[in-house]
Amino acid sequence: MTTAQAPLPSGLGFQTTAREAIAGHDLRGKTIIVTGGYSGIGVEAARAFSEFGATVIVPARSPDKARAVLEDIENVEQEQLDLADPKSIDAFAGRFLATKRPLHALVNNAGIMAPPLSRDARGFESQFATNHLGHFQLTLRLWPALVAAKGARVVSVSSGGHAFGGIDFDDPFYEQRDYDKWKAYGQSKTANVLFALGLDKRGAAHGVRSFAVHPGVIMTDLQRHMTDDDYKLMGVVREGGKLVPKRPQEIKTTEQGAATSAWCAVNKQLAGMGGVYCEDCDIAVAVAADAPRGPGVRPWAIDPELAEKLWAASEAWTGVGL
Repeated sequence: MTTAQAPLPSGLGFQTTAREAIAGHDLRGKTIIVTGGYSGIGVEAARAFSEFGATVIVPARSPDKARAVLEDIENVEQEQLDLADPKSIDAFAGRFLATKRPLHALVNNAGIMAPPLSRDARGFESQFATNHLGHFQLTLRLWPALVAAKGARVVSVSSGGHAFGGIDFDDPFYEQRDYDKWKAYGQSKTANVLFALGLDKRGAAHGVRSFAVHPGVIMTDLQRHMTDDDYKLMGVVREGGKLVPKRPQEIKTTEQGAATSAWCAVNKQLAGMGGVYCEDCDIAVAVAADAPRGPGVRPWAIDPELAEKLWAASEAWTGVGL
């Protein structure tokens, strides 16, 4: 049965931190993978899981950077992974499966935003390849460990940026049309939501539930490719060499930005649920396609037919299936 795309309500909200989102949960004996868990909201999610007893595995494209960030966090294992490299994904998944450990939660947190046009070795546009296809392949390769947990969750970090548009199935990799970095970002974030829907449909019977998350607006290294004009679109201006939000009440700390991912990964409020887009530690409302900027999920991101179309295409693009 599909979970309704409507708030519970959870009693949590915008200012909730990752620790508060999972307060009271004993995670000892649980294994959680957090991609990108060495920067921004990823490291705060990893830290929270660790503090509540979980063993946290952080696969990193930049091992030296990850090592320096993670050295003060207990119960963390560092690994090697490049989401833009299919061989690297398979190698990491193979090493994890060889440990015979069940995987209780997979947080697909890593991502890139609005870079100049670049392509992976297959010719796929980098944002779609990294944000969606890399995590699609990783999740499917880790499938046996997720099923073995007998109650696992997969959390895909999407964004309110999915509102920039849906997936152009005729030209998803910008081979015919002019590259638009924000539309490319938007379709990759829409793909994250549709992936959660498609995965939950396939995983529910095996005890694997899936969620998509909008973490909120947070100032992190994710914005490294942004120009001052881009920041203005976010309501942020540069004053005296510093970035200053015009609406500071809309900006979250990294601890707050990690909260919804942590909540979806382990909180018992979501027991028996899945296939929904969440924000501010609750299930988000569904809004119209032309809704003004603000909370909620657009219809093209929660359309079951589009989820199936994306799933079939992703299997073809990656050569990986369940």
